[in-house]
Amino acid sequence: MRQVPYDLIVIGSGPGGYSAAIRAGQYGLKTALVEKQARLGGTCLLVGCIPTKSLLHTADVWDRFVHADKEGIQCENPRLDYPKVKERKDGIVTKHSNGVAMLLKRAKVERIAGFATLKGGGKVEVKSEAGTQTLEAKNVIVATGSEARLLPGLEADAERILTNIEILDLAAVPQSLAIIGAGAVGVEFASIFRRFGTEVTVIEMLPRIVPVEDEDVSKELERVFKKQKIRVETGARAENIRKTATGVTLTLTTKDGKTEELAAEKLLVAVGRKPNTDHIGLENTRVELDRGFIKVDAHQQTAEPGVYAIGDVVAGTPQLAHVATREGMIAVAHMAGKPAVAINKNRIPGCTYTEPGIGSVGLTEAQARAQGYKVKTGRFPFAGDSRATILGKHEGFVKVVADERHGEILGVHIIGPEAFELIAEAVAAMEAEATVDVMMQTIHAHPTLYEAVGEAFNAVYGLSINA
Repeated sequence: MRQVPYDLIVIGSGPGGYSAAIRAGQYGLKTALVEKQARLGGTCLLVGCIPTKSLLHTADVWDRFVHADKEGIQCENPRLDYPKVKERKDGIVTKHSNGVAMLLKRAKVERIAGFATLKGGGKVEVKSEAGTQTLEAKNVIVATGSEARLLPGLEADAERILTNIEILDLAAVPQSLAIIGAGAVGVEFASIFRRFGTEVTVIEMLPRIVPVEDEDVSKELERVFKKQKIRVETGARAENIRKTATGVTLTLTTKDGKTEELAAEKLLVAVGRKPNTDHIGLENTRVELDRGFIKVDAHQQTAEPGVYAIGDVVAGTPQLAHVATREGMIAVAHMAGKPAVAINKNRIPGCTYTEPGIGSVGLTEAQARAQGYKVKTGRFPFAGDSRATILGKHEGFVKVVADERHGEILGVHIIGPEAFELIAEAVAAMEAEATVDVMMQTIHAHPTLYEAVGEAFNAVYGLSINA
């Protein structure tokens, strides 16, 4: 067999790409990682999950200071130094991007700068300022990620019309912010800037916000957002968007057909993300696409021998960093002849870091009923949890969706304090195929937030104690 320089070339250094490259190095595969950007980490680390969660953490801290009197602490005239907030956020990103470089070096992964194009037959052309080179490998992983979608006719800029990239680079907190799209990105930025004092309006075309979540979770988040004085318009349309001297104006049509002119200092467009599959040479391969997304099998293999795809470019799995990472582990294990279990889409946790937070896994109640299950649900409010009382965070609940016949856990949906951490127990329970009865017998420490999860399992049979 003809020898080639690399066992694996990974294209893209997001969580999926760099994790796959490191795992390949751990398996002894000679690996190269190609990245077009100067810094490593991809969207998640550079302009997505990590910087956004840094701002959300600061918003939590700020909210505590603003309402410190409730804790018996007097904080006279607290001041938000937003440039310092941004500096801290940027420092976190830089630290972890440098950390990725160190981890790749430790795993003996060769880092190659430039834009990669597939040429077929295991060849990858890389263009950079230094010139063009052609690499060759037994296997290639496409991990090129995604970018924000924009509405037709709109272009992002640094001043008025923003995506997740531009809004992270604002020098000051805006007085007003309109957000089109109420998925995770939209509601997280709404939660950040409302607590920083911005007047926020969220516009969602679908009937409810966070539409991928259980309907009860959507209702609760909208209720709490309105309590926080975030304006929420569902079933609404934003049209005739135009820049003005002081910001942006748009025509808002509400679900009851009323129209108004809405003005805001900034507009965030958060209507989803599109895969980065253009101009990367897929036409030179047998890779098959579905609306721009790459089709793969259970091992993340494409229709082109030796070419795998992971992360946001993959058809049929959610665009989440932890999904990309797991897909990378599966792809590398397969090419290295190691055992790996394919992703079970009903075991993928989803987390949204609003206040209150959201964590979910498995089927919603509506999905379970639509699939023919005889459903039994249990619900426990955080108002009945002592730790939540200590924290002063009573909003939300834990909801368990179960099969009545066998007690199978079909889904768990949490909205409330630290929901994105609490969901871990439910994921582990479902992965282990534990039943509701097993989880009822599981001792939960007191006083903790995760006691609410145990109470929700008991509530399936009407046996919760504190509600």
